[in-house]
Amino acid sequence: MSSGSIHPYWLPLGESFLAAADPHIAAGASAYMKNKSVFFGIPSPKRRKLLSQFIVQHGLPDKTEVHGIVMSAWKQPEREFQYAAMETLYKIKKQLNGSHISLFSEMITTKSWWDTVDYISPNLLGEVIARFSELKAPTINEFMASNNIWLQRACLLFQLRYREKTDENLLFDLARTLSGEKEFFIRKAIGWALRQYAKTNPESVGMFVSSTQLSGLSRREALKHIGDKTFRAD
Repeated sequence: MSSGSIHPYWLPLGESFLAAADPHIAAGASAYMKNKSVFFGIPSPKRRKLLSQFIVQHGLPDKTEVHGIVMSAWKQPEREFQYAAMETLYKIKKQLNGSHISLFSEMITTKSWWDTVDYISPNLLGEVIARFSELKAPTINEFMASNNIWLQRACLLFQLRYREKTDENLLFDLARTLSGEKEFFIRKAIGWALRQYAKTNPESVGMFVSSTQLSGLSRREALKHIGDKTFRAD
């Protein structure tokens, strides 16, 4: 924890994290994350409990200070701070709006790895777009045009919780557009997004997969729960 750069809001939580740190767990977590981050080494249930206790005692951040508070946590070396920032944002998700899209983008493109991107995409970005549908097209267009794999992954994953409200045409268009990508995290996300939507509309997903040239990974992931069979329109 870098006390010189951390927002005062986080200091009590940082002290709790330091007290609960376990170097053995930290080493294992860092190895699991391909050494992309360092960790205090706090199991997730314990970390969430510490965050809840912290919020009870110190409250949630004022929405006018959210950007500075969140990015302060993002600058900390220990990954648990980034998890705490995401989960704190989720607790005030109903207060978030289009003005926070740029914050999500900054979070996604800073210290990028699947653990943070896969939380932000459906839980924060997806939550805001669900309530402000007019943000969908400009946000997705901007993220896709960036050619940043993590922003593009977010485009594929933001609808994971939408179920029957999924924009099927958008999902399929994105999967089709990115189907030629060699990047593992894009191919995996295509399959994951399709697999999730298949729980709601297996026939549509099956027909899409049957008629679209996808990577083997994307195809296997998409069909994991509905089987590799031929789907066709009547």
